[in-house]
Amino acid sequence: MNRLRYFLAHSRGALLALALFAAMFAVYVAYHPAGLTIDVVSTAANKGVLLALVAMAQTLPILTAGLDLSIGMTFVLANSLASAVVLGSPAETALGVVLVLLASLLCGALNGLIVVFGRLQPIITTLATGSIYFGLALVIRPSPGGDVNEDLADALTYDPVLGVVPPSLLVLLATVVLVWLPLRRSTWGRAVYAAGSAEGAAYMSGLNVDLGKFVAYTFAGLFAGIAGLMLTFMTYAGEANAALGGAYTLNSIASVVIGGTSLFGGAGGAIGSVIGAFVFRTIGDLLFVFDMDALYQPLFIGLVLLVSVSLGSLRLLRIRNRLELFR
Repeated sequence: MNRLRYFLAHSRGALLALALFAAMFAVYVAYHPAGLTIDVVSTAANKGVLLALVAMAQTLPILTAGLDLSIGMTFVLANSLASAVVLGSPAETALGVVLVLLASLLCGALNGLIVVFGRLQPIITTLATGSIYFGLALVIRPSPGGDVNEDLADALTYDPVLGVVPPSLLVLLATVVLVWLPLRRSTWGRAVYAAGSAEGAAYMSGLNVDLGKFVAYTFAGLFAGIAGLMLTFMTYAGEANAALGGAYTLNSIASVVIGGTSLFGGAGGAIGSVIGAFVFRTIGDLLFVFDMDALYQPLFIGLVLLVSVSLGSLRLLRIRNRLELFR
């Protein structure tokens, strides 16, 4: 009973987000002209998965009580690079995928090195490195275009598994199971959480807090790289789009807060952020279904972003002791 109570309290934000998503998606399907079809579900899944992966990337720095403003630009850089190297024979395509993920990992590692050893504020650091990553994306893809291995792209984004399961959801599930969960349960993962919950106490307990921060930013780059790959597979092209990178950065922060991760650090997780991303995406789908004027949609989504982040900050104002986050 105590374990169940702890689980419900610890996962309250994610569970509320899940219930909200279920209700919103049911309304979306009920009012969509095509109804519940595999095409409708696949389109919603593809859009949700992109934001979910970027939100997973943002979750890790936030868990350390930081913030990564370069996430969106790493995402754009991975998309631009993938459109240039993920093509050709199966071996060449596999090498291209590895190159994109390695480049994204290095972007995250550079952020971590500067934050940890340079002792600079994460917001300032990632704002600067984000400009660098966007500049690299422009060098690779000065104008929209490129190509990608279409067989792999279709298999991962458009060809339903068993005729009913969007493949992008399986990619997201594989990322959670193969990357997030092992990281969460590792010594590195405990160091990430400790860095955000009680850095001084963690240091006195023998946990390598600096390593936790470095791992957080490095894996954030990896998750953003996976998202960039998926965008390339969905669009068959790449584009150095600053507006797109900025939008995904802001939306990822909202998704993290909606999913129950504390901006105070040390509480929450990537799974909640994934659910929060689908909630945020479904809001846009509902606006489309109810035929809201396109001119007002950015305003409404901006208000949702402001409210979601404000609610997360409001909780921080009520906290007198960090331990209240873990009760």
